[in-house]
Amino acid sequence: MNESVGFIGLGAMGSRMAANVVAAGHDLICYDRAGTASRAPEGAAVAGSVAEVAARARLVVLSLPDGAASASVADEIIESNRRLTDTVIDTSTIGVAAAKSVQERLARVDLSYIDAPVSGGIAGAAAATIALMFAGEAADFERLSPVLTAMSKNPFHVGTEAGQGQAMKLLNNYLSGLALTATSEAIAFGLTQGLDMRTMLDVLNTSSGQNTATADKFPNRILPETYDAQFLNTLYLKDLTLFVENVAGAGTADAISGALLPIWQRFAAAEPGADFTRIFPFVRDRR
Repeated sequence: MNESVGFIGLGAMGSRMAANVVAAGHDLICYDRAGTASRAPEGAAVAGSVAEVAARARLVVLSLPDGAASASVADEIIESNRRLTDTVIDTSTIGVAAAKSVQERLARVDLSYIDAPVSGGIAGAAAATIALMFAGEAADFERLSPVLTAMSKNPFHVGTEAGQGQAMKLLNNYLSGLALTATSEAIAFGLTQGLDMRTMLDVLNTSSGQNTATADKFPNRILPETYDAQFLNTLYLKDLTLFVENVAGAGTADAISGALLPIWQRFAAAEPGADFTRIFPFVRDRR
């Protein structure tokens, strides 16, 4: 892993992950369609195109907004005339079918695709505490570990097939949002009964109702009314929609996720681009 690493997609998550790759001592070359120079971490080389990254890096990491973007970048790598790249690690959340499709495109030209979405938010990306859900061969997990552990102190080998990383990411985010929504309903009810929010959280966090919302989002983001989890409701809606679509494709139970989706559709329509912790006042005020 002494060769240059390519990084494509320097948004809120990608820019921080890329900075950690540089901090770990890897030579990095970056590209972002929205403007690379202003987003690239200090110490990284700046490329003018996807093709330039593909010509200079054997390993390329993607951090992109959706499946269409991953497919488009994959095609640009494939079409590069001076391609050095032989392995692509996709940390984007794109859904099971999209991951399989990108893997198939790259496999046709002997390029390896690693489905490896991440979870843990912007702060986690900056601190490298995000979970990374790697779906690929065990030998590749070992071979790529220097770069994986630069981005994440918590890399998990969840499977060997493209799409398994996506499945893990989607079910995780579904549960995270479900806990946040259900806790919002519970706390809203308690407030109408004269209970204090901090007291409710103290009780819940030593009782069976404890979850990530009661332990983190409510005490740190909602109680102080900062609403600063730095994860947008529109992004959560994208993940939840992907989960519901993939559940439908798998034919598994969807009673709860099916009921959760319209709540987040209404919230995102009412407050597009709001921090996703603002689901609490949305639920509380029955909007």
